[in-house]
Amino acid sequence: MTRVIGLLGGTFDPIHHGHLRLALECAAMAGLTQTHLIPAHLPPLRAAPVASAAQRLRMVELATAGDDSLRADTVEVARGGTSYTVDTLMALRSAAPTDSLCLILGQDAFLKLRAWRRWEQILELAHLVIAARPGQDDADMDPALRQLQERHGVTDAAALQRHAVGGILSITIPALDISATRIRLSIAAGRSVRFLTPEPVIQFIQQEALYRNPA
Repeated sequence: MTRVIGLLGGTFDPIHHGHLRLALECAAMAGLTQTHLIPAHLPPLRAAPVASAAQRLRMVELATAGDDSLRADTVEVARGGTSYTVDTLMALRSAAPTDSLCLILGQDAFLKLRAWRRWEQILELAHLVIAARPGQDDADMDPALRQLQERHGVTDAAALQRHAVGGILSITIPALDISATRIRLSIAAGRSVRFLTPEPVIQFIQQEALYRNPA
């Protein structure tokens, strides 16, 4: 049976319940066998993370411990350098040529896809699962992306199992109003972040004295 593997990348600085809930919602709606959470070593399109790559990977490991449907993936941290998604997909595709790979993107990230390195190759290596919030507006979508979505769109999650690459499944998920920025600012201000991120992650942040500087 073909495995359908979800891939959720990010800085995870720190990981929080919004990330975890997104992974679980996508798994349920897209029929994912397992979801890999992939901390970037160095993201190409945003400021450098506050926590080190090793610290962010450890937080993902702590957050996913005990849930067999979620896995902390070291591929980008181990590779080092700037973390380009196309390189990650090539590595994962080489390691698991028969798996169906599903790159999970929020709607906001999908709207910026054309800024990605070799973005045209993404659908040659994986499916896309686009997670939108209820009522999210895509009126400003780039015409090229709209055409891509129309050409590759699927409405049946089973299509992600029938083929290893090339489909775009759009789903709507409930949004949790949690952000890593909010967590970092709360910690810097001395406020509690309980219930925003798993308790083992909070303990690790305290042990490592992370995010105490508001910058």
